[in-house]
Amino acid sequence: MDKLYIKDLEVFAFHGVFPEEKKLGQKFLISVTLTLDMREAAITGDLTKSVHYGELCQALEQEFTRESYDLIETAGEMLAVYVLNNYPMVAEVSILIKKPWAPILKSLDTVAIEINRSWHQAFLGLGTNMGDRSHNLAAAVEALTATEGIELLTQSTVIETEPWGYTDQDPFLNCVVKIRTYLPPAELMSRLLAIELELKRERTIHWGPRTIDLDVLFYDSLISNDPHVLLPHPRVHERAFVMESLAEIAPYFIHPVFNQRMIDIFEQLKND
Repeated sequence: MDKLYIKDLEVFAFHGVFPEEKKLGQKFLISVTLTLDMREAAITGDLTKSVHYGELCQALEQEFTRESYDLIETAGEMLAVYVLNNYPMVAEVSILIKKPWAPILKSLDTVAIEINRSWHQAFLGLGTNMGDRSHNLAAAVEALTATEGIELLTQSTVIETEPWGYTDQDPFLNCVVKIRTYLPPAELMSRLLAIELELKRERTIHWGPRTIDLDVLFYDSLISNDPHVLLPHPRVHERAFVMESLAEIAPYFIHPVFNQRMIDIFEQLKND
């Protein structure tokens, strides 16, 4: 991927923990690195296929001075999120903020923070077998798309399936969605749990009836043992109904543990 650089954009703002910083203000230097594909812009000369760095500089200054933050970490996070939300062709952004006038009574060149954020691909499993099942799925998808930092890319066909694990319950409606997100896995999982609560999910029986069930199946090709969100989902390769949906919308995505494509795992499950 290509890079676009903006180095040491000088902005006067009022960020800082001390009252004097918020009252008097000080100079900040903002550097930005964007990762994006600029080949089409280079070949065609079409600026709309790249990022207009003049307009971006104006926007960065406006956003940076819109509010006063105690920490430049907060300001950096805000700028990174602004870039990703407003420049969809940018895959990754790095924000470096220097504070050369930091009031620490020491001789130094500058203090600085660097924030790196990027889009990631994730697959989420959705299931429901209580109440108006179609409405539950639609409400969950609506809640996902309303979440800042989540963009819905593709949704599989909704299929009806028999219960898995605990079988004394009604059939499920299931689907899989492909998203892109800059939320890290733990934050994404926390958001899914919050949506479950919003839709009245109650956890009384393991694998039991539920108004909605939301799972992170894959997050890029990440393998993680974080108990809050195990990646990949530890039973995804055992569930034919999930693999059917994954084979539909991402047949050639490769399971990072088993090194097999979704369509191949699904074919094996059908033949077992």
